[in-house]
Amino acid sequence: MTGGVPPSCFIQDLRSLITDRFHYNLSVSSTAPANRRELLACATDSGTRLDRFVAAHCPELSRTRVQELIDSGNVLIDGSAAKKGAAKLRGGEKITVEVTERPAIVAAAEAIPLDVLYEDDDVIAINKAAGMTVHAGAGNISGTLVNALLGRGQSLSQSGDPLRPGIVHRLDKETSGVILVAKNDAAHAKLGEAFRQRAIKKTYIALVQGVLGEKSGRIELAIGRDPIHRTRMTTQRKSWHGEAIANPREARTDWKALAKIDSTTLVEVQLHTGRTHQIRVHFSALKHPVVGDTLYGAASELRIGKLSLPPLGRNFLHAAKLGFAQPRSGAWIEVRAVLPGELRDYLQKLCDAAGEPQSRIDAALAGYL
Repeated sequence: MTGGVPPSCFIQDLRSLITDRFHYNLSVSSTAPANRRELLACATDSGTRLDRFVAAHCPELSRTRVQELIDSGNVLIDGSAAKKGAAKLRGGEKITVEVTERPAIVAAAEAIPLDVLYEDDDVIAINKAAGMTVHAGAGNISGTLVNALLGRGQSLSQSGDPLRPGIVHRLDKETSGVILVAKNDAAHAKLGEAFRQRAIKKTYIALVQGVLGEKSGRIELAIGRDPIHRTRMTTQRKSWHGEAIANPREARTDWKALAKIDSTTLVEVQLHTGRTHQIRVHFSALKHPVVGDTLYGAASELRIGKLSLPPLGRNFLHAAKLGFAQPRSGAWIEVRAVLPGELRDYLQKLCDAAGEPQSRIDAALAGYL
């Protein structure tokens, strides 16, 4: 049994009629093409969502892939194309899944404006906006940073994944700020090694829920894929049901409190490793999730006394500064991205609700505004 869904009746294995409590009889051929999955919903499947049923009984297909097949008309219920994955089964339906190949994903040029912070013959540093994905992937093939760079006519390194030309490191979709891109293979190799050797200095600004008790601290908790919620990362401390996390990798985050604003703390964060969602996971493990980060436990609306602030609509996490050695000359370069307007506006609303002077926060953020 997977996720509470009972085993399906696989039609291709039937050798006789199946009769359930609804007296539904179905006889089908015992053979099917390799790219076709034929399933029969039993009475005990009544009330189960179609997408969950298919994903449970076709473990090679993710829920996202199942939804793609439904959207493209490749999932049939009793011979008719299913309209939506949320459709509830009654029990007794014949479900046919035609598993087609995904069209090849390519990184295409698109005319998308970019905020260029620094550029030379080897590298380009971009101030990425929140909401922009760095590169294309399944279900997300346009509107990415790579699409925008190609649309700029930008030459990029080609030594890595063809969907990620020039990409040496990444920022989460809802994280804004400095991202460094390699223009040629030599620069890519040098920068990749610098990241591996932790020779690149990465500084973030974050607003976290709750008041941190110390002025500064270090978080050293290994991070791995959450065994229950596969879209999330986790630490052993936060793992659900005591299940061990898969392939935990050591991770270190140093932080310094810049200002306390009511029930929140504004922090400057230094990353010493670059694990997926590292800052978000580490502060969530301390029970101080990043404001706006509902995936890792933050409130959808921050309450200050009796007031509720409007939803931020993104994570309050910004890659404010990045220092690196120029890959050809070795000269040290620091690139800064000022705090975005939506984050400054949110701080203003927070200060107003808490009765705090904005000037105190501006002073704490000197160099980042």
